[in-house]
Amino acid sequence: MSVAGTYECVTRTPMGDQKSTVTIIDNGDGTFSGTNAGAMGSMNLDNGRIDGNSLSWTMNMVVPMPMKLEGSATIDGDTLTGSVNAGAFGNMAMSGTRV
Repeated sequence: MSVAGTYECVTRTPMGDQKSTVTIIDNGDGTFSGTNAGAMGSMNLDNGRIDGNSLSWTMNMVVPMPMKLEGSATIDGDTLTGSVNAGAFGNMAMSGTRV
């Protein structure tokens, strides 16, 4: 099954649980693009890499403060499980379900 799709996700952040819609577009060459859109705005998924059912990417957060985030996740069927590293704020668990 392809990792591409739209996932309704929750990331457990220091500011509480943040709901977002993550869209993954498989570029067909081991890379992907997409977005992570939530209440605080939308971020592009940059430098997306696919290795089997594992994903890694970066995001440039602007709100509430500028910060580079590094994400990684595994897709198992319709379930996304992973984390987002927020530097000094540590790793934040992320989970979601394909819609």
